[in-house]
Amino acid sequence: MVSLSTWCRYLVHKIEYSFTLSWKSYKRGQISDRELQDAVWKNVFQGKLTYLHWSKGEAMAPTIGEQGGTLLVRKIPSADPNRVFVGDVVVMKDPDNSDNYLVRRLAATEGYEMVSKDEKDEPFVLEKDQCWVLADNEKLKPKEAKDSRLFGPVPMTDIVGRAIYCLRTAVDHGPVQNSHYSMRKDSPVLEVELDVDDMVKNHKA
Repeated sequence: MVSLSTWCRYLVHKIEYSFTLSWKSYKRGQISDRELQDAVWKNVFQGKLTYLHWSKGEAMAPTIGEQGGTLLVRKIPSADPNRVFVGDVVVMKDPDNSDNYLVRRLAATEGYEMVSKDEKDEPFVLEKDQCWVLADNEKLKPKEAKDSRLFGPVPMTDIVGRAIYCLRTAVDHGPVQNSHYSMRKDSPVLEVELDVDDMVKNHKA
């Protein structure tokens, strides 16, 4: 049973998400002034803050099983350093194919100085709206891991969500370890929208 305080916190997150999403559409000229308010309330009452995403491959092991896993992903309509944080497991557009998505851990954001283990590489600072993502599986080489060590910094705008729960098998599942701030922020969303039975039903393994 979800408590009243959790529902209130969830509703605040939902209004914030709905406003951000509607404002984004308004700024792009996709909706008019008159439609803006309707869009906000429509998203509040009809939309969800999460969706299911199947992630395959061993790049994020052991966070996600080597055989893959079904993730509950919190939608992020406009990613910036105030909405996603270092340590978060994020879903982002594949830099090589924008129709595909990668799941990687956010390792650094704008302003961070990046220093390579290879002395031949010059240190550099991540520019505004750039981020650095890494695979969790330390056994993989950069080419196998397919992360920022291979393709470099990526735009924050490529991030579309944050993984908050992972189902590896029907008996092996639990919350994803993100930054402390994000886990606290996502807790009401997880309590209200998590449906393990639905995740099991949609699991591809």
